[in-house]
Amino acid sequence: MGKATEGHIDIGIDEKDRAAIAEGLSRLLADTYTLYLTTHNFHWNVTGPMFNTLHDMFMVQYTELWNSVDLIAERIRSLGHKAPGSYAQFSELASIDDAPADPPKALDMVAILVTGHEAVARTARSIFPLADKASDEPTADLLTQRLTVHEKTAWMLRSLLQN
Repeated sequence: MGKATEGHIDIGIDEKDRAAIAEGLSRLLADTYTLYLTTHNFHWNVTGPMFNTLHDMFMVQYTELWNSVDLIAERIRSLGHKAPGSYAQFSELASIDDAPADPPKALDMVAILVTGHEAVARTARSIFPLADKASDEPTADLLTQRLTVHEKTAWMLRSLLQN
């Protein structure tokens, strides 16, 4: 058995693959955090006849997103890379827009969140080939879990927009 040295990672995934996966996960983290913040903003600012329903639903959604950012960041760290953690980094890495400065009407909030969840799902899906190539099952498992949440949430939100 080899002696573990500081900074050396030998988990069966080479550095190039770990770096590529960590970069993809950093984009996923930025998208997730941005969507979390938008959802929390909408929870605070929703108005109208659907207030109670949306206020409560947004709370469930932002809580789930909040809990997931730690899982994503810890996977990045497990791969030997630093997780982004500033608004500037998230702004640079995210594929989704920040929440609008003026809170939109309730159903417009729902539509924005549908777009956000679909975008996060696309980001998660884009990392799969990297994880598969490197036989990185923990990352693939995390991505599967995230896709399940984002696709289901987008479907539920889309359902609110149908007549």
